[in-house]
Amino acid sequence: MGWRLRQFNLTKAVPLAISRGITASVVRLELSLQHLGITGRGETGGFETGHRAYSTDAVTRELRDSLDRLTGLDPCRPQDFESLLESLTPPARCAVDLALWDWYGQWLGHPLWRIWGLDGEHGVATSVTLGLGPVSAVLDRLNRWWELLPASRVKLKLGSPEGLDHDRVLLAAVAEAIDRHSQDLGASIELQVDANGGWSLDQARLMLHSLQQSLVVLLEQPLAPDADPDKDREGFAALQPDCPMPLVADESCWDLEDLLRLAPVVDGVNLKLLKTGGLSQALLMARIARCHGLDLMVGCYSDSRLLNGAAAQLLPLIRWPDLDSHLNLVDDPYIGLPLDADVLRPSPDPGLGIRPRMETIESITTE
Repeated sequence: MGWRLRQFNLTKAVPLAISRGITASVVRLELSLQHLGITGRGETGGFETGHRAYSTDAVTRELRDSLDRLTGLDPCRPQDFESLLESLTPPARCAVDLALWDWYGQWLGHPLWRIWGLDGEHGVATSVTLGLGPVSAVLDRLNRWWELLPASRVKLKLGSPEGLDHDRVLLAAVAEAIDRHSQDLGASIELQVDANGGWSLDQARLMLHSLQQSLVVLLEQPLAPDADPDKDREGFAALQPDCPMPLVADESCWDLEDLLRLAPVVDGVNLKLLKTGGLSQALLMARIARCHGLDLMVGCYSDSRLLNGAAAQLLPLIRWPDLDSHLNLVDDPYIGLPLDADVLRPSPDPGLGIRPRMETIESITTE
């Protein structure tokens, strides 16, 4: 059995601006497991949520230091990996967890959704993202999305450093464009808003009327996540009674403990595999969230088809998919992840069902 860690670059066709900054490109890691003629792959990389941050260099060192321990374990018995996975940070754990699941599914000859007893034939439209910026630039981006696919779900980033006046103008312009396009098509288009923690509680309350007037269907992470879990929960608890649309936690919800803490004060949570540490915890969180009456979003950062293809295994459990990052890449090294118009489905192929487009990703360590 062998493990290999490789790095690759991802470049966005259109840079994405949110309340915390702008991203045009990222460096990502592929961790692969070779055993019995089968290769399982997992993707990871650095990211930050405002109150927590991991660098790609740090994740690289952590994974490199873990390769010896990984080599001594049997992927035919995933339970053997549990103690090692618990000791890793979420992004490092994500890479190992995904590589194991990908290998295991291929070994069994089935996609993960089938192994888990889910309905992988059920497709769900993904949202497409509009970053912050001047109104004209954001509307141009919206039209580019509509040239590419139906984009029946649009997620608008707000929480602009320019303040609430800019947020209101941008929201009104996008809502008007969506209304015109909907009437032209004779089909409805959802508008979602994600502030990425860019508002205070008072600012969020001031925005609620504008959001409702613009027919926004959900509000994601309006408040900055707080490192103090009690204070973090208090913010959502104070806003939820006045919020006329579903309130969704993203940056505030990383693991099962966060989900249970927030369940009484939000309407949904955004599962991102880099936060949950891979599919094992994400699947557990999805099952428990449904028991608590929470709706689910599955989201992405600057992810390729490999990581989004992994997240897509959860689509049968998801109300609001947000897996559009690979659609905005000029150099994605992977293929797979079926897309029909704007409807995503998990791959029908074994494991994650995602394959490398080329074998020229720069190797940074091998075992």
